[in-house]
Amino acid sequence: MNNQAIATTKNPTPVIDLVLDGLNSENSRRAYEKALGDFLSWYQREPNSGLTKATIQQYKTVLQNSGVAPSTINQRLSAIRKLAQEAADNQFIEQSIASSITKIRGVKSHGVRSGNWLTKDQAQELLDIPDYRQLKGLRDRAILAVFLGAGLRRSEVAKLSFDHIQQREGRWAFIDLIGKGNRIRTIPIPSWVKTSIDEWTKAAGIKAPGLIFRPIHKGGFINGYGMTSQAIQDVVKQYSKHLGYELSAHDLRRTFAKLAHKGGAGLDQIQLSLGHASIKTTERYLGISQDLTDAPCDHLGLRLNG
Repeated sequence: MNNQAIATTKNPTPVIDLVLDGLNSENSRRAYEKALGDFLSWYQREPNSGLTKATIQQYKTVLQNSGVAPSTINQRLSAIRKLAQEAADNQFIEQSIASSITKIRGVKSHGVRSGNWLTKDQAQELLDIPDYRQLKGLRDRAILAVFLGAGLRRSEVAKLSFDHIQQREGRWAFIDLIGKGNRIRTIPIPSWVKTSIDEWTKAAGIKAPGLIFRPIHKGGFINGYGMTSQAIQDVVKQYSKHLGYELSAHDLRRTFAKLAHKGGAGLDQIQLSLGHASIKTTERYLGISQDLTDAPCDHLGLRLNG
């Protein structure tokens, strides 16, 4: 297959699979699949000279002129760079072409893009929407509670099992949860999160072992042994529309972090709950910058004597 074959194939899935097969994270696979799907759709519509550095530069310019966020552009470029390298490794294009594509720089991000999150009152309102007199309402309230009370990713909510819920040092927590990058963490949870889970599982007749959250048939009965991360996302979108918002599951994870920080939780503890690799990631997540008027050094209580 030559360079043009990548552009003209009516079924680009095998080409995308070259990239996706090398990714371990479900979230990364999902993001790269969408990024490459969007790129190949544009690629097939536009006249170009093949998969070259000039073509990718043109696509980058199109994204910038369309107002796409720098972080999104950089993610798409990362996917395209990997596509180019995989194409070269499989002799679809020359290695020199792939190397030139991988050298394309990303877009600088000016400032912090904070995204969406809810205030404390809005979060409480969202939590109160599901009809807990119905089985689906109990399940959905528990899902929202896990997001707002523990800051999990939607893939982690989907995989949450009875084995994860244990007591440590006199309180309930999600134990040994495997997150992004296969990092294992323990997340303390408030009593109301545990209560919401207990009320759901008791009403549904679900007991250990197994997954916590299950699909519900329109007839009102359990219809399977687990929910997909997309189904979890749909629950969030359904109830956020009641508030007049367009929220994603990740916005609730961000809300957890924002409310915890505003309530006085330490950055290091928020980092551990979220499962971030570094404190800098958590700082960017919260949109925090150094406060020069009320700095940490102002609270030391030390002085020079004499």
